[in-house]
Amino acid sequence: MEPLREIHGFKKRDEDQLNEEHSPFWAIEKGAVLQEARCFNDTQLSSRKCQQVITKLLYLYNQGQAFTKTEATEVFFSVTKLFHATDGNLRRLLYLIIKEICPSSDEVIIVTSSLMKDMNSKVDLYRANSIRVLCSITDSSLLGQIERFLKQAVVDKSSVVSTAALVSGLKLMQVNPDIVRRWSSEVQEAASSENVLVQFHAIALLQQIKQTDRLAVNKLIAQCVRSNIRSPLATCLVIRYVSELLQCGSGVDTDMYFGFLESCLRNKSEMVVFEAAKNIARLPNVDSRLLQSAMVVLQLLLTSSKMILRFGAIRALDSIANKDPTIVAVCNPELESLASDSNQAISTAAITTLLRTGSEASVDKLMRKISSLFAGLQDEHKLVVIKTIQTLCSKYSKKHRSFISFLSSSLREEGGLEYKQAIVDCILHIVHANDDVKELGLIHLSEFIEDCEYTQLSTHILHVLGEDGPFTHDPSRFIRYIYNRLFLENAAIRAAAVSALTSFGLKCPVLRDQLSVLLARCVHDSDDEVRDRATLFSNWLELNEHRYVPNLDAVSDVEVALETYLQSSMDTSFCLDDVKQRTDLVQPSDDGKSTENAIVKDEHVHLIALKMCPQLSALGTNVMSSSTIPLTESETEYKVTCVKHIFPQHLIFQFICENTIEEQVLDNVSVQLEKISDHCDLLRNESVIILPRLISNTQGYTYVVFERPQSTPFCARFTCSLRFTAKEIDPVSGVPEEIGYEDDYLLEDITVNFSDFVLNLELEDITKAWENLPGGSELSSSYEPTQHASLKETLNQIISVTRLSLWHSVESQVSGSQKLNCVLAGVVDWDIITLVHLELSSDNMHNTKAHVKVRATTSEASRMLLDALID
Repeated sequence: MEPLREIHGFKKRDEDQLNEEHSPFWAIEKGAVLQEARCFNDTQLSSRKCQQVITKLLYLYNQGQAFTKTEATEVFFSVTKLFHATDGNLRRLLYLIIKEICPSSDEVIIVTSSLMKDMNSKVDLYRANSIRVLCSITDSSLLGQIERFLKQAVVDKSSVVSTAALVSGLKLMQVNPDIVRRWSSEVQEAASSENVLVQFHAIALLQQIKQTDRLAVNKLIAQCVRSNIRSPLATCLVIRYVSELLQCGSGVDTDMYFGFLESCLRNKSEMVVFEAAKNIARLPNVDSRLLQSAMVVLQLLLTSSKMILRFGAIRALDSIANKDPTIVAVCNPELESLASDSNQAISTAAITTLLRTGSEASVDKLMRKISSLFAGLQDEHKLVVIKTIQTLCSKYSKKHRSFISFLSSSLREEGGLEYKQAIVDCILHIVHANDDVKELGLIHLSEFIEDCEYTQLSTHILHVLGEDGPFTHDPSRFIRYIYNRLFLENAAIRAAAVSALTSFGLKCPVLRDQLSVLLARCVHDSDDEVRDRATLFSNWLELNEHRYVPNLDAVSDVEVALETYLQSSMDTSFCLDDVKQRTDLVQPSDDGKSTENAIVKDEHVHLIALKMCPQLSALGTNVMSSSTIPLTESETEYKVTCVKHIFPQHLIFQFICENTIEEQVLDNVSVQLEKISDHCDLLRNESVIILPRLISNTQGYTYVVFERPQSTPFCARFTCSLRFTAKEIDPVSGVPEEIGYEDDYLLEDITVNFSDFVLNLELEDITKAWENLPGGSELSSSYEPTQHASLKETLNQIISVTRLSLWHSVESQVSGSQKLNCVLAGVVDWDIITLVHLELSSDNMHNTKAHVKVRATTSEASRMLLDALID
C-alpha cells in the first residue's frame, strides 16, 4: 500500500501544480461572462465577484471580441450601478471599463453626473479617475461645462489629482486644443511644483500648448534651463527640447544651452546623465571638449552594474557609430567585454557596434569571437548582426572571404526562415559585389540546399545558381548539387532545378549534351510543371540556334498583337516575329534614356494597378492610357498625378496620391470632378472608387469612372479637388487618432483631348487607304503654326498634339523657301481610321504656314481632328 500512497501523492501534487499554472482567462466565453455580469444588479454586491467579471470583460475587449451595440449598452448600464461601491479596487476597474466601452453621446449624459460628483469628492482616488474618464468620453460641449473643475484640478494640492488633469490635458490637445490653451496660467503654476511627476507633465503640456509659437517655445525652454528643475523626468524632457533647438541652430543662445547640457552630465540622477550624454553625442557641430565628456560618461555607463544602464549606453553608442564610428572607437575595450554579456540584447548591440568601429585588421579576430557567441543568441538578435555585416561589406572588401566563411557556418545552424533568408541575401550581396569570391559563395549556397528545409529559399538559390553559375571558372561543379534536387525534393524545387540545369545548358555549350540527357530523365516526372519544363527545355537544348528565347523589348506591342490575334479567327498560329516594334519620330538622347525608362515603368505599374482593381475588372482589356499628368506642385504636402484610361464605353481617371506628412494619415481619399465644358454632357457619372487609407510616403490609387458613348471622341475639361479625412498619428503609440477632420485640397484642372483617343495605324498603301475613305468626310484648312520654329520642330509639335504616326515625308527647297510634305495616320477610338495630308512651308524669315487635308471614317472625326490641329 505504501507505494500506492506515494504514487497518489505525486499525482495530487501534479494536479495542484497544474491548477496553479492555469490561466483564469482560459476558455472563457462572451455569453457566459455577460450572464455573470448580472451580478452588478444584485442588492448585496460582492466586490470580489464584480472585480472578476469586469476583469473578464476587459480581457474580451482587449482580445478583439466584438460586442453588439445592445450588449455594450447593457454592460454599460449595469456597471454604472457600481458607483455606490466603496471598494477602491472595484472603483478603479469601474472607471477603466467605462473608458474601454466608450459609450455613445446619448449614453454619456447618464454617467456624467456620477463622474462629476466623484470629481468633487474628498477621495483623491475618485477625483483623479473621474477626471481621466470624463476627458476620454465627453465631447467639446460637455468639456466646456467641466473646464472650471479641470483648471482647479491642475493646481490641486494632491499630486495624484494634478497629474491626472495634466495627462488628460495632453490627450485633449489632440482633439480640442482650444480649451486646453485656456489653462496656460494654471499649467505654468504647476510647472513649479515640488512633485516630480506634476512638474514633468506640466512642462510637457506647456510645450504642447505653445508648440505653434516658436518664440514662445524658445522662451519656455530658456526659462526651464535657468530655473531649478527638481524632477529628473522633467530634466530629461528639457534636455530633448534643448537638443531639438540646437539641431535647428537658428537664433538660439547656444552657449547657455551647451552649458546646461554640460551641467546635466554632473547630475545626481543617472537617468539625466545618460539622456544628456546621448543627446550631446548626437548633436552636429558640437564642441570637441563637450563631446569627449559625453563619451566618457557613456564609457563609464558601459561598466555599470545595472543592466538597464549598460543597455541604454550600448544602444546610444550603436546609433552614434552609424554616423561616425571613429568617435565610438575609444569605447572598444568595454564593448569587447560586453560582447559576452549575459543579456542577449546587450551582447548583440556590442557586437554590431564593434563591427562598425573596428578596423579591417581586427575583422578576423572579431569574427572568431562572434562565432563563439553566435550559437547562444536567438534569431531576432542574430538577424541584427547579419544585417550589420551586410552593410559593412563595401567597407571591408578584402575581408569578404572571412564574412562568407562565417555566414556559411551560420547557415548550417538551426534557425527560422527569416534568419536563413537574411544570411543568403548577405552572401549574395557579397557575391555580386566581388567576382573574386563569387564561386566560393555559390559553392557554400550549393552545399546549403542539400539540407535546406525551406522550399522558398531552395528555389531562390537554384535560380541564382542558374543565373551566375555558368559564368564561373568551373560551372560543372554545380551540376551535381542541382541534379540531386531532382530526386530528393518536392515538385516546386524539382521545377526550379530543371530551369537551373537548362540555364547551364544554354550558357555553357560544352555541357549541353550531358544536360540534355539529365533533362530527358525528368520528362516522366509525376508533377505536371516539372514534366512541362523538362519537355520544353529539352527541345531548346536540341536546337542549334544561339537565341532560344526571343528578346521582347516592347512588351506592350506583344500584348496588343496578342489581343488582336485572340479577336481574329485564329486560322494561323501566332508568331512573335510578326510583332512590329514601335519607333518614335525623334529618338531620345542617351542622357534621357534612364528617365524615359523610369516613366514607362511607372506607367506600366499604374496600368497593372488598374487591372487589379476588382471593381474595374469587368471593363475588358481594350484600353488607351495617357501619360502621367501632375495635378500638384512637386514640393506640396499632398502629391497627386492622373492617368486617363479610355475604354470602349467608359472613361476612367486614375489618381495616384501620395501623402508626404509623416505625422498624418488620410482616410477615405477621393477626387471630386466638376464638369466645366459643353462636351462633358456626353458623360454620365458611374462610380467613384475611394482609397480607404493613405499612409505617409506611400502611393495609393483612387478612381472616377464615367460612362461615355461608344465610338465618339470628344474634348472635355474638369475641375478637381482632393477630398479626405485627415487623422493625426499619436507620436507615442504610432497609431492614428480615431477622430479626424474632413478637408478639401484644390488640384489643377484635367482636360480630355482628341489625342487621348488615337492609336497607331499600320498601312501598306497610303494612296489606296486615302481613296478608300469616304470623300464626303474630307476637310481642309490653312493656318499659321508657331512662328520662328523649323519645319521639323513644327511637325514634331503637331505629332505630339495629335499622337498620329508619321508614314511619309518629303523635303524640298524652292527659291529660298522650304517645304515639307508628309502623311500622318492613326486609328481614333479603335475603329475610326484617320489620315492627314500635311504641307508645311517656311520662307526666309521663318514664317511657317500649314495646309491640312483630313479624311476619316466619319465626318465628325475629321472635324474634331482638324479643330485639334488648328487650336
